[in-house]
Amino acid sequence: MSGIMLNVVGVTSGIPVPIVGSALGGGYFAGQISTAGNGIADYNLIIGPVASAENTSKQFKIVNTSTAGAKSVIDGPANSSAMNDASHPAAQFCEGLTIGGFSDWYMPATNEIEVCYYNLKPTTTSNNTSYGINANAVPARASNYTAGTPAQTSATDFQSTGAEDFAAVFYWSSTQNSVAPLYKVIQQNFSDGSQTLADADDSRRVRAVRRVAI
Repeated sequence: MSGIMLNVVGVTSGIPVPIVGSALGGGYFAGQISTAGNGIADYNLIIGPVASAENTSKQFKIVNTSTAGAKSVIDGPANSSAMNDASHPAAQFCEGLTIGGFSDWYMPATNEIEVCYYNLKPTTTSNNTSYGINANAVPARASNYTAGTPAQTSATDFQSTGAEDFAAVFYWSSTQNSVAPLYKVIQQNFSDGSQTLADADDSRRVRAVRRVAI
């Protein structure tokens, strides 16, 4: 798809926003984030191609312990960089990627992967209405999902069985729990949007992202 087109996600500072799911920066536009949590977008979030940027089964960590520097809910690059070693297979997988000439792929933090769910939800399954608040989304969301919002994405390739779709299962975020038990990791459900905790040495899907400053 050539050119930049408007999308319902919005317009920041008069700059048109790419269409969700359109090709961008070695992957596909997944939405915008505000690292300051003030509703003003400072990065475009790009999801990597499923064929090269997703792994169906990686441990977060090979042992059930906490990792220093992996607690942020929005700074995926810092979380992921802190885990770029053999003890953290999921982050190491993301950090080792070069796709489309870009080598700055990383494991998304909790509020980043939630934006991916919100904008690229693969199914028509009802959302879990106990989740959905995200101060780093653009626009920011101060209330939980409804059963029907978000709806299944309109990006055909990201709908269930599409060429780039997320599986309707749990994916790792790069965010470990900030309260006890500290070894637990926040995981994102791409079926109903719930974010729950898993042991660090469990295996889950992981999909790399990159961010581009606006």
